[in-house]
Amino acid sequence: MKDYPFRQDKEDLEELLRQYNDRKAGRSYSFLDEESFEKIINYFDEAEDLVQAQEACDMAVEQFPYSANLLLRKADILIATRKYTEALSILDLAELLDSNDINLYILRTDAYLALDKQPKAVELLENALQLFEGEERIELLFELADVYDDYEEFDKIFDCLKLILEQEPANEEALYKICFWTDFTGRNEESIRLHQQILDDLPYSELAWFNLAAAYQGLKLYEKAIDAYKFAITIDEKFDYAYRNMGDAYIRLRKFRDAIEVLERVLELSRPEDVIFEAIGHCYDRLKNFAQARFYYRKAVHLNPDDSKLYYKIACTYINEEQWNQAVKQLETAMHIQKSVPEFNLAMGECKIRLGETRDAIVYFSNVVRARPKGSNGWEALIRCLYLGEFYDEALEQAEAALRHTEGKPLFLYYKSAILFALGKSKEALLYLERALQKAPKLLKEFVALRPSILQNQLVVDVIARNRKVGKA
Repeated sequence: MKDYPFRQDKEDLEELLRQYNDRKAGRSYSFLDEESFEKIINYFDEAEDLVQAQEACDMAVEQFPYSANLLLRKADILIATRKYTEALSILDLAELLDSNDINLYILRTDAYLALDKQPKAVELLENALQLFEGEERIELLFELADVYDDYEEFDKIFDCLKLILEQEPANEEALYKICFWTDFTGRNEESIRLHQQILDDLPYSELAWFNLAAAYQGLKLYEKAIDAYKFAITIDEKFDYAYRNMGDAYIRLRKFRDAIEVLERVLELSRPEDVIFEAIGHCYDRLKNFAQARFYYRKAVHLNPDDSKLYYKIACTYINEEQWNQAVKQLETAMHIQKSVPEFNLAMGECKIRLGETRDAIVYFSNVVRARPKGSNGWEALIRCLYLGEFYDEALEQAEAALRHTEGKPLFLYYKSAILFALGKSKEALLYLERALQKAPKLLKEFVALRPSILQNQLVVDVIARNRKVGKA
């Protein structure tokens, strides 16, 4: 039988269950010891037959009323069956017999949380921390961190994890968790100091290097973050999250070629993800390699076909290459998914202008204005479109509306001046031009770009010259 230990265990358990069922049915009164009862209770618990598990607990406690272990087991089953108050009473009895069992405090915590008594759970665990050391204290700290999570005391979760790592620097669960809570609470400086101390003792801990890097990244110290990530991947060359975060840090530093290299490594190490393809596409976009950018955006679309912004990004690569019809097709797909996104309408309007479809462009720019009446981009595009289409009366009306909604932004003073010149109202136009020059002289180029021939008007040249002299004075 030594060659078949599992079979022996199964036969032993079957015999125990037979004796237990005979005794329960009154057919026999054979003796079952504490360990046997624990095996029977565990069997029913693992089979999720909590009714039978509770019956076994009751019989066990009746036979061994002074067994702290069986009382704790009974409390555990009572908590699983949502009999929290009864469980707390049983735990009081167990404490009289053995107050040094860590499960006493963990089960009480579970009951208090279920009864929505978080302050009692916190108080219990904080007091219990003074009674335990080593692994048991660490277990209680994890339990306390979970209570603080439930109670939304997020800074205290960080504190618990920090205490664990000060006691056990190599604790992987704490290292994984503290990275998230550092980012969530913004306690990056503390995390940096903590992980530097850990690395003094454990210089080959890739998780500690990763957490140090993430904390630097949280403070926007991207060069230091990259250096720390490099240590992490030197220790574990398949650490895909380190490559992923390093890619983000390189993007922040506008080192797009380096970002592409490490993000390609992520694709080698893990399953393809749309966000990684999109990030690589973004890098090629910024390098003005629009064909390659499209290639990766399309890979992202293949994995996430309902993400409208990916189609928009593909459209933008076509816009940068002045392939207006191709851009329109992508924008139509994007707007089929999300019709009213201002950026999509703005891009579509620009394409329509370039294709000579001015009336369609006006509709799209009007959509932007309705969605964001306080933003200047929509108004600027709409007024420019109306002006170029020679709808001067409508352009003037929209320029006045833009001034109202944007609290008098100087750009629209320039636009109103240009429109008044086009309507032959030169005196009024010069007044608005002068006001615009006094408020924002650097925006004069926007006025000239709208109608370059305006500089042939001597009155305009005189107003510009006069205001330049005033500015220098």
